[in-house]
Amino acid sequence: MCGLRGRINLAEKKLKVAVVGAGAVGGYFGGMLARAGVPIVMIGRPSFVEVVQRSGLRIDSVHFQEIVNPEVSTDLAAAAGADVVLFCVKTTDTASVAKRLAAILPPEALVVSMQNGVNNAEEIQAAAGMDALPAVVYVAASVPTPGTVKHLGRGDLVLGPPNERTEKIARLFAQAGVRCRITENIEGELWTKLIWNCALNAVSALGRVTYREIIASTDAKKVVEAAVYETLNVARAKGIHPPGLEDPQTALAGSFKIAEQMSGTRSSTAQDLARGKHTEIDSLNGYVARLGAELGVPTPVNHTLYTLVKLYELEFPAKE
Repeated sequence: MCGLRGRINLAEKKLKVAVVGAGAVGGYFGGMLARAGVPIVMIGRPSFVEVVQRSGLRIDSVHFQEIVNPEVSTDLAAAAGADVVLFCVKTTDTASVAKRLAAILPPEALVVSMQNGVNNAEEIQAAAGMDALPAVVYVAASVPTPGTVKHLGRGDLVLGPPNERTEKIARLFAQAGVRCRITENIEGELWTKLIWNCALNAVSALGRVTYREIIASTDAKKVVEAAVYETLNVARAKGIHPPGLEDPQTALAGSFKIAEQMSGTRSSTAQDLARGKHTEIDSLNGYVARLGAELGVPTPVNHTLYTLVKLYELEFPAKE
């Protein structure tokens, strides 16, 4: 359960939640909240909405199989009046969706960025003037068919820094049995996740393999090692301190541990490419490569992985 200071206040107002971007992450965490009886509206694509309206949202978890029936909509305006917004859109859509959302949300609404990358909260603020809370998301999930979320492992969050807002969000997730942790070093935690993503996502995508197959390959593990060391070097040059990863070998071991925990799945980048969708690679290896160039830190492996994914994307339509 969530690490909180104090107990859950059972008399606290029941929060209305909107999930903006009901894909694998939004579908899983939104589904968990719906399962716990939290009032929720999930905003997604027409195919998602049609199935859920007809048959409910199916959560196929490693722990249970259940159908929940949240309110769903294709219209962002359905988020109006929400107390909490789980912001789960692709990083390529952050600015445009944030601007539209700012026009309809009450000023006191809490927006939680549950996206890949390390600077989404800043981008939301810059684009729309909304003060978003960053969250680090660890879940192995996919959407095999519209209206179904396949959960393969983990399903926990890191929030920060400790304050009234983050504790309010932690209490919300505690109702759903979602494990989360509040940290003083949220920036370092975001970079920890970025290290894992840069190490594994593009390799899984380009190799069209699961995490299990990556760690079973000596050569693939060498690519992972190089990506980890480069990303950690860029973090250090920027003055970021991912907690517990001062030693490069510890950082590398952590990436292999993540791969073991989510061994049966393919990365979100791999899932996007398989569906002919543009990826978030600009916010992952591409971000590290650009920042490394600014800081004078070599990132040849991250740049190569980024470039190869971008070349793969050339065959896709410019707009999904």
